[in-house]
Amino acid sequence: MFGLIGKKIGMTQIFDATGRLVPVTVIEIHSNVVVAKKTVEKDGYSAVLLGVDEKKKSHVSKPFAGQFPEGIAPTKILREIRDFGKDPAVGESLGAGALEGLRFVDVQATSKGKGFQGVVKRWGFGGGRNTHGSKFHREPGSTGQSTWPHKTFKNVKLPGRMGRETVTAQNLKVVRVDAEGGFILVRGAVPGPRNCTVVVRSAVKKSK
Repeated sequence: MFGLIGKKIGMTQIFDATGRLVPVTVIEIHSNVVVAKKTVEKDGYSAVLLGVDEKKKSHVSKPFAGQFPEGIAPTKILREIRDFGKDPAVGESLGAGALEGLRFVDVQATSKGKGFQGVVKRWGFGGGRNTHGSKFHREPGSTGQSTWPHKTFKNVKLPGRMGRETVTAQNLKVVRVDAEGGFILVRGAVPGPRNCTVVVRSAVKKSK
């Protein structure tokens, strides 16, 4: 599963060859340095460790720097991608041009955090009437039993923290790859806020 680390710039729209307006997300992809390679013989699985954004030397501790081979500067972001599909050398730099030829991709990122929310916003509960004297507007309602066992079962939909989860948008069509500019355009929305880190992988369920 070939993939690279990128940064979500934001959304815009372009016209395709037929003149239709297409909403796209701009993802910036610059030099992804191959930090290490995992092999089945040594590690039990096959993977490639990629790094982006070089760190300042004053911000790097010795334990953190120890995982980087000699000649490779420590990076702020590290991501491991299993079954890479290609065989790059350690220290090689991969850019947006490496994604040319892919028609569909899966984009993984951390979704926007929305804080502590009630059941209406978090789970889409309908709530009660808004009329005077209702006393039931946006409450979750009953959550357990009136008799034994006096407990709330697992997986009951309740208020809680919403968002800030790992989300993968699948089967996004690659509209354009600009190897020189270092970005790609994918059709549709991508999880996460602007300037967040994303991982662009070749689509698992769709290739044509």
